[in-house]
Amino acid sequence: MAVESTRIVLVRHGESVAQERRLVGGHTGCKGLSDRGRAQVRALAERLDRTGELSAATALYSSVMARAVETAGILAPVLGLDVRQDCAFCEHHPGDGDGLTYEEYEQRWPYPERWTPDGVRSPGSESFLDMSRRVGAGLDGLVERHRGETVVVACHGGVVVHSMVRWLGIVPDGAGRRAWLNPTNSGLTEWRFRGDDPLPHELVRFDDAAHLATADLPAARSAQPA
Repeated sequence: MAVESTRIVLVRHGESVAQERRLVGGHTGCKGLSDRGRAQVRALAERLDRTGELSAATALYSSVMARAVETAGILAPVLGLDVRQDCAFCEHHPGDGDGLTYEEYEQRWPYPERWTPDGVRSPGSESFLDMSRRVGAGLDGLVERHRGETVVVACHGGVVVHSMVRWLGIVPDGAGRRAWLNPTNSGLTEWRFRGDDPLPHELVRFDDAAHLATADLPAARSAQPA
């Protein structure tokens, strides 16, 4: 007898206006997708419609940040699903830094000489560990609520990173150095779980952005993450 598997597919949003304008894009600083970002997500939607690779999806989530909500809205008609918004899948909460330019942010709160996972830069912002706990709880909740289903989440690069932290057991050591991942805008990362196991048995794909190889996209104005 085959064991049912649960699929969690994380989609990084398309390029955002915040990326294009080099802004810190929190809850209020996020202004949705750029023209290039919408084209990236439309290319993904066309791919999914053509291949049917996520036709089994039963739930579509997004963060509450505008760039993720807009990404989910473009994918929703292809998947035939309504969008459920959940702040568990938001990017880092930047507190008082929200909406500032990168340059203003760096001037006010310079990057520390020694990075620590519990350090906080701008007042009211999350630490790396704060975000890790928030995102980890949200991801675990998806697996628990949607056993045997395929779930798509329109989210952020940081959420993809923290899925690695949660499900690969990567724990920052606070030594002041860390590796980082920067998933491609509109790229797919997929995890699979077998039966009732709360941990994944397979990282199926990371940063699958094959749909962008032949997509007709407006020229990029910025390569900065946000």
